Amino acid sequence: MKNRLLKFLKFLGPGIITAALVFGPGSLTIASKLGGQFQYNLLWIILLSTVFMIVFTTMSTRFGFSSQNTLIETIRNRYGKIVSYLIGISIFVVSISFQSGNSIGAGLAFASMFDTSPVPWIVFFSVLAISMLFFRSFYKILEKLMIILVSVMLVSFLIIVIISSPDLTNVFQGFIPNIPKGSELLTIAIIASSFSMSGAFYQSYLVQEKGWGKDAYNSCVNESISGIVILGFVSSLVLIAAGAVLYTNGISVKSAADMGKALEPLFGSASYIVFMIGLFAASFSSLIGNATLGGVILSDTLSLGRKLSGWPARLLIILLIISGSLVAIVFSDLRLQLIVFAQGFTILIVPVIGFFIFHITNSKKIMGTYKNSIFTKIIGIMGLMLLVTLAFGYGYLFFFN
Repeated sequence: MKNRLLKFLKFLGPGIITAALVFGPGSLTIASKLGGQFQYNLLWIILLSTVFMIVFTTMSTRFGFSSQNTLIETIRNRYGKIVSYLIGISIFVVSISFQSGNSIGAGLAFASMFDTSPVPWIVFFSVLAISMLFFRSFYKILEKLMIILVSVMLVSFLIIVIISSPDLTNVFQGFIPNIPKGSELLTIAIIASSFSMSGAFYQSYLVQEKGWGKDAYNSCVNESISGIVILGFVSSLVLIAAGAVLYTNGISVKSAADMGKALEPLFGSASYIVFMIGLFAASFSSLIGNATLGGVILSDTLSLGRKLSGWPARLLIILLIISGSLVAIVFSDLRLQLIVFAQGFTILIVPVIGFFIFHITNSKKIMGTYKNSIFTKIIGIMGLMLLVTLAFGYGYLFFFN
């Protein structure tokens, strides 16, 4: 048992980083609002999103094993520079749209606990994130940090669920598909945050950065799946806690921090601190992970290098962190609107990103024995249809409702 655990921990990395960068304060806020307004009714959406995310993440994982080129390089070679620029820049824009929410969340967690302005904390954690880039072994540090932060998230939100004592019968009923009236925009937002094509796309870069050999294929795929399962589990924990605390007591929230405040009078100050620690872990892990995603992919798009150790990528990561912190400071009073906008904006772009992941990993010439199976193709097509439907739905709700 001990040997199996050590072997599993040895292969932790890309999947955990992907989970950490996907589950940020945006996901936390949306899950809190869904649970607070509709209790457990939309748990099935998180389960569905997790299944689709697993399928597309493993596609990207297999690509990382099968090719010496990156996904952006493959798109450039097969479809031309213009298409590769559109994809790379779109992913960078998505990263920027999320980065402000990550900065706000990291700063807000400590500002709320110590009753101070979030601005100094936003600056502090942004500087801390940037300083990590100056270590030569940045990727190894990133892996270890993400494992720690994801563990903190998991434990924190599990404790909150335990003390909130949800009705388990009602919880399980939440896996029966239905969409309550008025939940449409939030439903789209939670799918956009849980079923992240940018995160899936970046998984191939992390696999190549890790440098696994062919003999590690099965372990790598299992690790990737484990990371996404953890992502879905944490999202579910937050929604369940919100349903038990906010919905049951008729409390509405505008941010994830408000949920933490709602816990204090009901369960004591310790529950509030535990939740805020979880909020910080989600925010800071996503702040660093999301910045590395955007910086590396844009660097690769501009043919400046794909390695985290390269300074073009690091400078673009720094640019992302600084941009996110500046937007967070200037628009801190609009944090919920920024988060919801970022989630919604993402759903308009991700179908295109998902199409290229799906199309490239279907190619026998590129993938060889790692090409998509028939089952993967079926689930992949269903996932793409969902993303396209949501993109049209979001556009209609945003412009005509």
